[in-house]
Amino acid sequence: MLSAGSSFATAATPETAPQPFAQSALEVTTRIESSGHLVLFSPVREVNNEIRSETMARLPVSGEGRLYQISRDANRREALEHYLGQLNQRGAQILFECSGIRCGRSNVWANQIFNQPVLYGRDGTQDYLVAGVVADDGTRWLTSVYTVTRGNLREYVWVEHLKVATGAVVPGLGSATSRVEGPVVVPWQGGVTYRFDWQATDRRKVSELARAEGAKVVLVGYSALGDGESFSASMERARRAVESLSEVLAKTGVSRQQQELVIVGPSVVVTDPARQGDRVEVMVITR
Repeated sequence: MLSAGSSFATAATPETAPQPFAQSALEVTTRIESSGHLVLFSPVREVNNEIRSETMARLPVSGEGRLYQISRDANRREALEHYLGQLNQRGAQILFECSGIRCGRSNVWANQIFNQPVLYGRDGTQDYLVAGVVADDGTRWLTSVYTVTRGNLREYVWVEHLKVATGAVVPGLGSATSRVEGPVVVPWQGGVTYRFDWQATDRRKVSELARAEGAKVVLVGYSALGDGESFSASMERARRAVESLSEVLAKTGVSRQQQELVIVGPSVVVTDPARQGDRVEVMVITR
């Protein structure tokens, strides 16, 4: 969904914070220096006062966050397009985006993720995206943009621009020399037919990466060993799920010749809480 909402004389370098939306006023600037800054790459939920998200990371970063109030003669959609235009010019990759209630509760974003209570607005009138870019020197930069309309109809935008420390794993964003993109974690349910829980952003990302010459799409099937279930039965469930997702990808243009299917089942234990249960992990390997 990268589309230009504004024009610029030159594209800013990755380390430069995005220029503010012209019809907005800066209210807060916060320096961010953290060994574990929370960044979400999927919708947020709150369970027993704990933040839950299918894909999130606590990253060592340095940068800043800025809070802007949007003028009454403009709107947050225009502001979002403005920032998307800048991200597009610097070649950033959208790692996740959501709108409205699909993002989760605005209260959680405002008070527990961004620590900016003024961002608490209507769940149906919010947008969030996080984008990443790798600079020529290999450094990685993340930019998060959150817009919301409050109950009093005032509109705000929160922008975080962060440098990620070397060695940290950013979901969906490789290093300058990395040939492996992913994994995209796709939870699945079913037995005869399968339902795969993955976002349009992830599907689009896999399809785009697969278009590169010589790209190989690797599908790794995992399964949780059920109570009373044999190891071979669990492996078979994982195999059928991977084959089903392979068919889905083939129908969307990722040929079977590009695909490599790997069945892991319950034989490998992963400690990452975002990588648990019945799932297929999709990675794209380029030349």
